[in-house]
Amino acid sequence: MKTDKRVRNWKQLLEALYDIPKDRRHGRFRSNFAYRGLADKSWRLETSLKRLGPECANVERPLLRSFTKYAKPGELSSNSLWFRLAVAQHHGLPTRLMDWSVSPKVAAHFATYEEEHFDKDGVIWCVDVAKARELLPSILREKLNEEYAFLFSIEMLESIPMLTSLRDFDKLGNDGEFVLFFEPPSLDDRIINQGAIMSVMPGVTLDLEELLARAGHDIYHRIIIPSKLKWELRDKLDQDNVTERMLFPGLDGLSRWLKRYYGPGPKTSAASHRALPSSARRP
Repeated sequence: MKTDKRVRNWKQLLEALYDIPKDRRHGRFRSNFAYRGLADKSWRLETSLKRLGPECANVERPLLRSFTKYAKPGELSSNSLWFRLAVAQHHGLPTRLMDWSVSPKVAAHFATYEEEHFDKDGVIWCVDVAKARELLPSILREKLNEEYAFLFSIEMLESIPMLTSLRDFDKLGNDGEFVLFFEPPSLDDRIINQGAIMSVMPGVTLDLEELLARAGHDIYHRIIIPSKLKWELRDKLDQDNVTERMLFPGLDGLSRWLKRYYGPGPKTSAASHRALPSSARRP
């Protein structure tokens, strides 16, 4: 794939992630990219809903309807479509949404934190949101321009009459497929600390990879992380405090980070590692 860049060390990864030109209008170094890290480069850009199989389009509405019905009073502070979708995605319900981040290092974390996949090359997908906006229907582009916004907010989506139902949203894709990026509400520290954004397409079965390929190579690229490099990158991300402790605040995230931090590493046996004095392996 011509859009792939394979890095060989930490320095090359940083150069690839932060190759951000200065904005001519504002003189600032602001990235136009959304980032998504995957532990295995062979994994597709596929939503959790699509992974349910051939019947995914038929179960989307029942899933969301049941999620809304059985949520406890107060757990859904808004009944709007986009708020419910964002909350559902955040809590693990299969949806047509896909998680991204505005932070390159957060994406690098998700490409390197699963030790069971350390034998596979990882990947970071980088999609130019500014170029993706050019594929949007005019009504959506006009809303972004009206609000002087780079990404949609939940409130902006709710204010567009044609986006009050998934069926109406899907009709916007009749003239051409597109991908829309938006910021979810700040539901908790996890969303905030991860610099989370989400993407959505006008159709459950649409393929984002195919859309990006048709749109041209300048709309996206991939950074390939060799499996043999993962432990080094993982340790350096930990040193930069890009860990489960920060990205998944709470006892679960803390425990996951500590399990890996004090775990055996690529060349150290578990027994010899546990024998180290605590002062020698303090975070």
